[in-house]
Amino acid sequence: MIDAFFASPSNMILLTGMLVGASASLLGCFLVLRGNAMLSDAISHSIVLGIIVVWLLTRETSGPIQVIGAALTGLLTVILTELLARSRLVKMDAAIGLIFPALFALGVILISLHARNVHIDVDSVLLGEIAFVWLNTTSLLDQQIPIAVVTLSSVLVINLVFVLALWKELKIGTFDPALAAALGLMPGLIHYGLLGLTSVTAVASFEAVGAILFIAFIIVPPATAYLLTRRLHSMVTLSVLFSLLACVSGYFLAIYWDVSIGGMMASMTGVIFAVAFVLAPERGLLAQALSRRTEKLDHDCRALVAHLYTHQNTERMAEENTLHALVDHLRWPESHAQAVIARAYDRGLIERRGGLLSLKLKGEAEAHSIFGPGRGLA
Repeated sequence: MIDAFFASPSNMILLTGMLVGASASLLGCFLVLRGNAMLSDAISHSIVLGIIVVWLLTRETSGPIQVIGAALTGLLTVILTELLARSRLVKMDAAIGLIFPALFALGVILISLHARNVHIDVDSVLLGEIAFVWLNTTSLLDQQIPIAVVTLSSVLVINLVFVLALWKELKIGTFDPALAAALGLMPGLIHYGLLGLTSVTAVASFEAVGAILFIAFIIVPPATAYLLTRRLHSMVTLSVLFSLLACVSGYFLAIYWDVSIGGMMASMTGVIFAVAFVLAPERGLLAQALSRRTEKLDHDCRALVAHLYTHQNTERMAEENTLHALVDHLRWPESHAQAVIARAYDRGLIERRGGLLSLKLKGEAEAHSIFGPGRGLA
């Protein structure tokens, strides 16, 4: 059974995608919460320079030296960006926009000049090709396993150990860096460790999904989870689950439509985000629209209570305490006036007495809170 599993190209493609998604989204939660999501974009592009520089020095297109060299370039990007931002001559977003295109462009130029005939072309670096990861294998435990699977499994374990071992430091450093520094939790070192692992994960993901699609996996699932929960451990769990769901659904849709597998996996992260963006129970567009409608109804309920309170037991009560008066005098559409009356009924504020709208005791108490306790009924 194990032989059949590793011999199946479909299984290896799916496993590679899931390893990329889990490794990236695990770190992405902290990047999104720290407001460093765009740094992952900068790192994933600028490490192209590290890849080509390491190749020029060692002629190695893969392996630990390649990963370390590219990761150091990612850290260099972060350091240069922060130094530029600390000059206060430009803001952080502008510093990111200045540094990473420069390093990325230098990497592209070096590839064009020195690596045209090597498997380091711009398209493979940017887009990757997950469909062919099963062709490049290595022998491990008497099994031929794709190198990408071995590399990404190692990266996932490292990322998982980093997050679990430094959970408290990451959590406090994310939400209150000053407190983390006061407690001696070394938030700066943790910050660079997080970004260093982001660089390593980006390099390991290149062969499978490329730099551009890696960004989708490290940002979109955490952003989706953030719409659904404010608990960090739930956000991390949901983020990983969403990335796995995007990989599985993206793979089968790509096979069905005969399109790019990596591209469809990344696209599914966007589809899942769009669903959560609309339907998230508390923060989705639909929930916010319903909340705003409820708030408006409650606000107009207070206006209705004030209107009825003003005219209750007066000569104009027969004219004013009716649906017709709400439409004419308050200029509410009839459907809205009926909705406000229904809302006031549900809240126990009003009742219909003798064909007229009247305040109940709870409604009178609401009126006293509006006009003040010193004012009695007219």
